[in-house]
Amino acid sequence: MSDQMETAPETGPEFDPTASSLTGEVDPAVMEELLGIRSSIDNFDATLVYLLAERFKATQRVGYLKARHKLPPSDPGREAEQIQRLHRLAREAHLDPVFAEKFLNFIIDEVIRHHQAISESHANGEVAAPAAAHQSRQS
Repeated sequence: MSDQMETAPETGPEFDPTASSLTGEVDPAVMEELLGIRSSIDNFDATLVYLLAERFKATQRVGYLKARHKLPPSDPGREAEQIQRLHRLAREAHLDPVFAEKFLNFIIDEVIRHHQAISESHANGEVAAPAAAHQSRQS
């Protein structure tokens, strides 16, 4: 067993999962059901945040690889394929494909912005290893 134990992330004292402007205004049974559903939504939101963090760690590695080999920050062919794939996945999941595309485009735009910054830093001789760059952001 490791000497270091991983601890669950804290939601912080500022988050009250029972906060609602409806408290005292609706039937307590309805409020209890609403809070139960919202609890699931809170869990989904936390999962999305952690998934996005992992995704950005991977795309950061792509950015460093592209910078080292002087590849362009964006890849329009891949992006178009990803959009088509996302439309199909969204339809299969009964999610609005237009919303899914907007969401992916937001992520892609951010990834490209990161790749451009990595590429510029690399061109100026300022690029550290991806792990070191990640650690410095956490400090």
